[in-house]
Amino acid sequence: MKRVISLCMVCLMALSVCAVFSCTKNDDEVDNNEVNNNEVNNNEVNSPYVDLGLPSGTKWKKANEENTADAEYDFFTYDEIVSKFGDRMPTKEQWEELKDSCTWTLTGDGYVVKGPNGNSIKLTASGYRDCSSGINGVGSYGYYWSSTPEGLENAWYLYFEPSGVSVLNYGRCYGYSVRLVQK
Repeated sequence: MKRVISLCMVCLMALSVCAVFSCTKNDDEVDNNEVNNNEVNNNEVNSPYVDLGLPSGTKWKKANEENTADAEYDFFTYDEIVSKFGDRMPTKEQWEELKDSCTWTLTGDGYVVKGPNGNSIKLTASGYRDCSSGINGVGSYGYYWSSTPEGLENAWYLYFEPSGVSVLNYGRCYGYSVRLVQK
């Protein structure tokens, strides 16, 4: 009888241990699923591009491109951007869509650009480098290249100042900031 009771006790203990590990395993599986879901959400948050909800579906990079040859200001000439970034450069039409479809809020050093879906990017007033290497407008004006040429000597770019935003064209030898898009 003692053996039967002992055997029953061992079986109950074994079942208890199995139940504990089984529950722990299920909890771990739930935690792993939560971690996986968080990784997906974090990947969206950590993505270098932002979906602003634009009609074209264009996603804009969160930050300007760095230029190791101009580490202080990160300006590029038009020829540099076309050869380096190619089709990741926004077109004139994409800048116009951003200008027309988003809400632009002036900050101390540029604009916060809020898309129709509520997401936003910030464009800084980083100024420009003229064709003689003079630096101008830092903190007051923003100049961002597009990939769209205008004739042989000019190209289109986004320009902003405290009083507004425009898409204009000017000389390719100027150094402007670069903001890429994901197509």
